[in-house]
Amino acid sequence: MSESAVAVKLSAARTRLIMERPFLGALVLRLPLVEAAAWCKTTATDARAIYYNADYILGLEPKQVQFMLAHDALHCALSHFSRRLHRNKHRWDVACDFAINAMLLGEKMSAPSDILYLPSFEDMTAEEIYPMLNEDEDREPVDQHIYDDYDSDSEDSNSEQGDSDQMEPGSGGNDSSDQIKDSSEGSSSGQDPTPGGECPDPLTQQEMQSLETQWQQHLAGAAQQAMQAGKLDGAMARLIDHFLQPQLPWRALLARYMSSVARDDYSYLRPSSRRGDGAIFPTLRSGQVDLVVAIDSSGSVSLEEIQEFISEVDGLKGQLRARVTLLSCDQAIVGEPQVREAWEELEFDPNCIKGGRGTNFIPVFEWLERQDLRPTLLIYFTDAEGVFPELEPAMQVLWLVKGKAAVPWGQRVQLN
Repeated sequence: MSESAVAVKLSAARTRLIMERPFLGALVLRLPLVEAAAWCKTTATDARAIYYNADYILGLEPKQVQFMLAHDALHCALSHFSRRLHRNKHRWDVACDFAINAMLLGEKMSAPSDILYLPSFEDMTAEEIYPMLNEDEDREPVDQHIYDDYDSDSEDSNSEQGDSDQMEPGSGGNDSSDQIKDSSEGSSSGQDPTPGGECPDPLTQQEMQSLETQWQQHLAGAAQQAMQAGKLDGAMARLIDHFLQPQLPWRALLARYMSSVARDDYSYLRPSSRRGDGAIFPTLRSGQVDLVVAIDSSGSVSLEEIQEFISEVDGLKGQLRARVTLLSCDQAIVGEPQVREAWEELEFDPNCIKGGRGTNFIPVFEWLERQDLRPTLLIYFTDAEGVFPELEPAMQVLWLVKGKAAVPWGQRVQLN
């Protein structure tokens, strides 16, 4: 088969993705398709283009070509190039492949026979998979991740990375602010992506930051298009929603929300007679806050995470003059609820953890109903995988969630 036959095969695969899977097709369109030299054994990406070995593409079935294009596009869209941080490069690359392959197979796509896949890694992110891999991981990703070609454990690579961070504008670093364009415009990676070219250089830190922002925008745009077409649901939709959650630290979001609720109390007291205006207008006042904190004690959240959360609430309640009622619940209320004033220390009893019993959120709301309590705010610390009340209660509820599960109502804060 000729070179044009490879181009036709790639074009057909991309067109089928756009028609049948608009979310993945929109992401693939953001990346030019570039034939590579011998350095590329299968496919590769540097978050600026998809590179391919022509012989490898010719050996794949049409649906397998779709899989590989979507696979590389998801590496970019999920910002795997900037999320590695301190982790070992090879082990991180393997974790990323496990995560993406599980997503695509969950969408009933046809994969090449040599991909990395384990059913136990379904619905997990690369960060969750990484610690479950061996330190001397010897499995190989199906593609090459050339956006990050150095290992953080190497002193030489650290110094090289540091040098790239200090490059001044115009000193040779590539400005990537306009690097990602539709494939019809060709590659804008700052290099000449011609067939037979050398492997592109890894991204600099400036390029990573710029591309991460752009890919977040592309991810959101592609998801919106697919949802409007009714072709984005299931595990893929949940995972995309997880990555589009606000990335502020949960402590900052918790403090901001509690502070706003603490002042959300109106007073209609008659103003002083010294004021000339006799009209009475509602004014915000800061009084004592009645706070209920519920802990998912089913074992889905670790004791260490619970203690960290309790410590944070304990510090905030003193600032807000909050009385706190602490409840533990798995399938039922566990132990005795404890009530603490703003000046009293809040503690969690480790004996309340009952692993493996499942989660039911209804008992907490039923207990509040029996006690005739209408707290200013209820904060529920959980993985959000359980039975919810059918009707939304007449109170403000803040869910602090570990994991990707959604909540039917209330305000959701991602534990990240």
